[in-house]
Amino acid sequence: MSTPFLSVIVPLYNAETYLSQSLDSILSQTFTDFELLLIDDGSTDSSPAICERYAAQDDRIRIFHKENGGLVSARQHGFPLARGEYVTFVDSDDWIAPSMYQKMCGAAKDTGADMICCGCTAVTPSKNIERKDFCAPGTYDKKALETHVYPQMLYRGSFFHYGVSPQLWNKLFRRSLLEKHLFRVPLSVKLGEDALVSYIYLLNANTVCFLEECHYFYRSNVSSITHHMDKKRLSENHTLFDTFDQIMPHACMEKQLLYFYAYQCLLTLPPVFRAEQDTGKPFREEFLAECSYPPIRRAFRAVRLRDITGLHNKAYALCIRHRLYHLFRLLLRH
Repeated sequence: MSTPFLSVIVPLYNAETYLSQSLDSILSQTFTDFELLLIDDGSTDSSPAICERYAAQDDRIRIFHKENGGLVSARQHGFPLARGEYVTFVDSDDWIAPSMYQKMCGAAKDTGADMICCGCTAVTPSKNIERKDFCAPGTYDKKALETHVYPQMLYRGSFFHYGVSPQLWNKLFRRSLLEKHLFRVPLSVKLGEDALVSYIYLLNANTVCFLEECHYFYRSNVSSITHHMDKKRLSENHTLFDTFDQIMPHACMEKQLLYFYAYQCLLTLPPVFRAEQDTGKPFREEFLAECSYPPIRRAFRAVRLRDITGLHNKAYALCIRHRLYHLFRLLLRH
């Protein structure tokens, strides 16, 4: 069997509702020189049967079953099995435009870039929202990356807008360069895991090509994330921040990282402690411990309150900066 140009990795777990739509969009690509790796992460619904049905109809598909370990585990399981020169990912509840890989692989062949990025569309219950990277379309060599991309790639200056989106699924990665970055992500991280791969990869890439078109469609439901947070998110934040501190060069990224840490905390701490409050148990010591955790303390000392959007977020940030437990607890009720 000839080596494909592109490997598409789809991690899936109990994905029966949307899996067929996702697979149909991949298999109907106008670009055909790819393999499709389906990584079943211990599904208990009909997802494995759906995978088998598709594999029987298309020999580009390979299926691998594993015990449930989460998204990071599934991606890391699938990567060593990939044979393509480039690798990309698709979430099992998303779908892609028919010409996505034609455009992106064409750009990879034309430019030889280490990474190809395109825009994406957030599909919400009420509307679709196009999201594009801030930099102009084109190919950036190392000097252009250092001048135009790196200074704004993680935080563009408006809370909270990424300069370059952290997601893996709207990007093509050179397989030989991706390996050392993909396996640095701790298995326990479930919020912010893409950023650990994409931004470190960007810093190590020699050339990156940005396409303007939005080829990827993802289902966006922020409320479902924030409504299912427990205290494990606090330790996950610590792991995420500590890993970034260890592997991200601070010379060009320190301010951006601190704003990113603050954003992650404002996304996670209120729902986690609101759930604690609903149990009727005091959480003063836990809250003060979070405020004192070194990366969090640095972040909220550095971030300007006027940069943070939303009155509640500003108030939460004030409480975290000054360890105002009683005010924080009061805010959680409103």
